[in-house]
Amino acid sequence: MEFITTVLRFFQNGGPFMYPIALVLVVGVAVALERWLYLTHAKSANRKAFQQLMPLLKKRDYAGVMKLGQTSNAPIARIISAGVARMSQSQRRDDIELAMEEGVMEAMPRLEKRTPYLATLANIATLLGLLGTIIGLIAAFTAVADADPAEKANLLSASISVAMNTTAFGLMSAIPLLLFHATLQTKTTEIIDSLEMAGVKCLNLMGVGTAARAPAKPGADSAPKA
Repeated sequence: MEFITTVLRFFQNGGPFMYPIALVLVVGVAVALERWLYLTHAKSANRKAFQQLMPLLKKRDYAGVMKLGQTSNAPIARIISAGVARMSQSQRRDDIELAMEEGVMEAMPRLEKRTPYLATLANIATLLGLLGTIIGLIAAFTAVADADPAEKANLLSASISVAMNTTAFGLMSAIPLLLFHATLQTKTTEIIDSLEMAGVKCLNLMGVGTAARAPAKPGADSAPKA
């Protein structure tokens, strides 16, 4: 209870700039929470879809892969189904890889969405804190100019202390937002790397390779001569 009272007193003594900083903090926490839940769900969905895709690819059940890509919300399912769709048109490994890379690029904006806002909100909170402190100091010196000389020192000290609360609160808001930003960026990078790694594994199971780009068609007993 005493801690809550101290926090409320600190907030009240900071001046009007404490409110926009608090708003920035609330928005940042909401964005971080939403992104964390989305990325956690995406990671779980990718793992589940990958476990479903592997048996289908081992059995060469490409129709099942395509069906899973159409019904699943997991990015990995759409990426692999894009590769399978391209494989029906071209057996070249490079073409299939490009189709999968295109799928990864389509998934990246959804995974990175709104995460950069956290760094911006952290900078805004810091700048609002500094602005509040500067305006508070200006008001303090203006008030001290007409005060009694015996009270100037005490009045100036108290005013500066109150003005510094804004900077402190701005930093207290910015630091967690930067930590959230770094954590979410790391989590996003891990998911993108896992998509690329899963794509390579699935590509190897499709039976296409660099050395044998065009498998022999039925009835063809040898490769064409130059």
